[in-house]
Amino acid sequence: MSKSVKKDLYEAPDYYLLDELLTDEHKLIRSTAREWVKKEVSPIIEDYAQRAEFPKHLIKGLADIGAFGPTIPVEYGGAGLDYTAYGILMQEIERGDSGIRSTASVQGSLVMYPIYVYGSEDQRKKYLPKLASGEMMGCFGLTEPDHGSNPGGMVTNIKDAGSHYILNGAKMWISNAPFADIAVVWAKDESGKIRGMVVERGMDGFSTPETHNKWSLRASATGELVFDNVQIPKENIFPEISGLKGPLGCLNQARYGIAWGALGAAMDCYDTALRYSKERIQFGKPIGGFQLQQKKLAEMVTEITKGQLLVWRLGVLKSENRATSEQISMAKRNSVEIALNIARNARQMLGGMGITGEYSIMRHMMNLESVVTYEGTHDIHLLITGMDVTGLNAFK
Repeated sequence: MSKSVKKDLYEAPDYYLLDELLTDEHKLIRSTAREWVKKEVSPIIEDYAQRAEFPKHLIKGLADIGAFGPTIPVEYGGAGLDYTAYGILMQEIERGDSGIRSTASVQGSLVMYPIYVYGSEDQRKKYLPKLASGEMMGCFGLTEPDHGSNPGGMVTNIKDAGSHYILNGAKMWISNAPFADIAVVWAKDESGKIRGMVVERGMDGFSTPETHNKWSLRASATGELVFDNVQIPKENIFPEISGLKGPLGCLNQARYGIAWGALGAAMDCYDTALRYSKERIQFGKPIGGFQLQQKKLAEMVTEITKGQLLVWRLGVLKSENRATSEQISMAKRNSVEIALNIARNARQMLGGMGITGEYSIMRHMMNLESVVTYEGTHDIHLLITGMDVTGLNAFK
């Protein structure tokens, strides 16, 4: 495990003094997460990304800073925090790396959240404390090889076999799959209704082959979930939920975290470009003194500031249980779009150095190409907003 000698000098931009809108608890959570990322993630992440390996040793640290299910009540091992705190955590972690944030997002939003909201009390007690501590890791099985943006077309299915169900099918592009202890899986029952369940590693017929040769999220473990006549105990089925409402509710949670997280990646790229612009001398002066470079930086910090205001307000609405899925959709799309634009402009400012692992920008840019696609593509989110403002469905 090689550690870089370069020191992480990150300073977050706060052009509109948004810190004044945060509580002391929010700031404490942020500083704890930021220090952890600087100490544990930044020195090793380039090496792991280059080797396309997930740094498993970070799991305990993610649990220690409260990144696994921070809004889950304390009685189930969570921290009982509000949604602004959750967003701040995702922002700080993704500032380090989108793949590490993906690991936390999946665990909290896509595994712990459905078990807490849709699961039985026995399921909550059995799984949530171990997931919160990182002793157990989870993944989320919705996307299929032929059904991405249209999850309702899924073919993975369960059949009632009396004392248990029989699960068959496959899921694809699943973060955490290769090492997950459990999978929250969505499948159609015999009546065509979508049901959720917990599938445990070790069940006969359940395998998780790893996905290789990725140019994006290289420090994140991605795989498939394959179900070949897997026997699912009836107590592993979520009792209260059926239909797409279940998985879409989970995606709302994840998209909310991404809205904050992608801003973290944008802020890191901006901070790197700003510092470089003051140090890099060309034509006898720092490149930050040239108009075109100032234009890039000015536009970056403007978009970041608008994004910060958007997610802060969304956090307030989410904590008050008033945020709509359409509002979350808008924030996810906006944050990732500006992050990609900022990463590309920052890379140009660094010239050839921008493509090397000595700086984080190219890694962020490649990661964001996945983030703009997962949990709803850029185009799908545009159509969600379009349908919301017009009342007309462009999906069909």
